[in-house]
Amino acid sequence: MTNFDLAVVGGGPAGMAAALKASEEGIEKIVVLERAETLGGILEQCIHTGFGLHYFGEELSGPEYAGRFIKLLEDTNIVVKTDTMVLDIADDNTVTAVNKTDGLLKISAKAVVLAMGCRERPRGALSIAGSRGAGIMTAGTAQKYVNIDGYMPGHEVVILGSGDIGLIMARRMTLEGAKVKMVCELMPYSGGLTRNIVQCLEDFDIPLKLSTTVVATHGKERLEGVTIAKVDEKLQPIPETAEYVPCDTLMLSVGLIPENELSKNAGLTLDRITNGPKVDEYRETEHKGVFACGNVLQVHDLVDYVTEESQIAGLGAAKFIKGEKISGDCIGTNGINGVRYIVPQRINRETDTDVKLYFRVGAVYTNASIVVEANGETILSKKKKKLCPGEMEYVLIKKDVIANLPKDSVITVRVEA
Repeated sequence: MTNFDLAVVGGGPAGMAAALKASEEGIEKIVVLERAETLGGILEQCIHTGFGLHYFGEELSGPEYAGRFIKLLEDTNIVVKTDTMVLDIADDNTVTAVNKTDGLLKISAKAVVLAMGCRERPRGALSIAGSRGAGIMTAGTAQKYVNIDGYMPGHEVVILGSGDIGLIMARRMTLEGAKVKMVCELMPYSGGLTRNIVQCLEDFDIPLKLSTTVVATHGKERLEGVTIAKVDEKLQPIPETAEYVPCDTLMLSVGLIPENELSKNAGLTLDRITNGPKVDEYRETEHKGVFACGNVLQVHDLVDYVTEESQIAGLGAAKFIKGEKISGDCIGTNGINGVRYIVPQRINRETDTDVKLYFRVGAVYTNASIVVEANGETILSKKKKKLCPGEMEYVLIKKDVIANLPKDSVITVRVEA
């Protein structure tokens, strides 16, 4: 049994930021456990730029962004164990892990930060008819083939789903000489950032077909084509709109799933919308001393926001270890009328910090207002030119406002179109 003050599960941007923040707050014995052979997480294969605009005030590639945090980590006494798989987190916050150097590890930690990231939704989660021919893969897998392995996965490409990874791979494949025929999106709006729609599709004349899906794949050994069709208001394919598109590659960018198997096994309560643990303003879960941050908590569109949230979790973990974290009566949060979810899901009434409520809307709104209410009274309201599901929003609630709310209050956030 090895004793640490803090164990961080995951060495991507979330885990590194949380560990560094806890170290800054005076926590000395910290270990970061990463199942890959290197730190950095998914950023290692994201060689495009656009990272760091908010946090560093400059445009960096994924490896550059990760590299800055890796360097900061190397300048501390934080213990890093890569190629290490965490198997279990016990009720007393004992972390069980395994690697080929130490064998089976038992780590007794005063606090644990969960930062396992997320994974892509695979083909098996979709109802697409057809055989299992080569050439059908997730956009992230294709990104690894091209950027890490130097392997071209195909030459005539159709992309299903307009999430940011899919949009970025549309541009990447085009730059590598492939013909990206179209990006199909089931919903009537794109799931990606506006800047990616412009820079990755419009700048390369790649069509974005909204309210369109792939209903069948063709080809046995290798994909030879797909059948696409428009969908109705109930998202059901309209048979008379079916169209055959020849291609040798189908890339799927149909959503990300927080990697929460460890969280489930630890008995944490998960939010049914985010699929991440329910947390308070310092990202502490309902299990004392266990915190969550980054894409394992909620899927972010910007790594800068991952860093910001993870620093909150690192600070919360440090406060918990030092016995300074407030735990008392809580106020709930709830998204209604167009707001799909709120993170955090609860706030301590006696909190010592102003709290940002992060949320996503469920449709595209123009010239709408975000209204925050508690007990029938409006706390704040702000006008937005545009709200869309692909971009995370937040509102800031002052700690004085929170302290003055009655016990068992619920803060609601809604869209007023």
